Amino acid sequence: MKKLAVILFCLPAMVFAAGGNNEHVVSAPINLKDRVSLQNGAKLFVNYCMGCHSAKYLRYERMADDLGIPHDLVMEKLNFTSERIGDTMTNSMDPKVAEQWFGAAPPDLTLTARLRTPDWLYSYLVSFYPDDTRPYGYNNKVFPLVGMPHVMAGLEQELGEEKFKSEMADLTNFLTYASEPIKLERERLGVYVLIFLFILFWPAYFLKREYWKDVH
Repeated sequence: MKKLAVILFCLPAMVFAAGGNNEHVVSAPINLKDRVSLQNGAKLFVNYCMGCHSAKYLRYERMADDLGIPHDLVMEKLNFTSERIGDTMTNSMDPKVAEQWFGAAPPDLTLTARLRTPDWLYSYLVSFYPDDTRPYGYNNKVFPLVGMPHVMAGLEQELGEEKFKSEMADLTNFLTYASEPIKLERERLGVYVLIFLFILFWPAYFLKREYWKDVH
């Protein structure tokens, strides 16, 4: 029963990850210490992605604190789905309706960067191209025949290719953060642990020498 629950829990993300063309995957300029990039990525996610997708394992409050955004500003500019800062980043789209529109319900994106890697996600976002044979007029080089429309086509035309890629880098940066909010803290603590172990090594080493000096 527990294994079945895990499979059902992961199924939407597995569906999203089912297709792909690694030939067009390029390196993503990820920098989780760049708060400006993360803040812009959060704005892009809320305005362009949350109409269909959610990030239900991330809370608005956690995002606000990690990214240095005042709570009142989050509630005014970024939280359009609930009345509490402590709520998770979900949307109100009916999965059944979404499945009728797109062929499959849009998956939650909280863990996408971990499932697919940031490089794949960034490459996917910048790889839409016009295709009259597709229902929404666009196809994708990284994920051919994907059901998702190019929701940022207008933004791409407005900004131009290079600026658009910069914006998608910020969005990828945010989704990479969302997939593991504790990563920077974990890495920081890891440095302290390594320093502690290095310092501990020397008294342990000399103690060992003292104990074993008469054995030889």
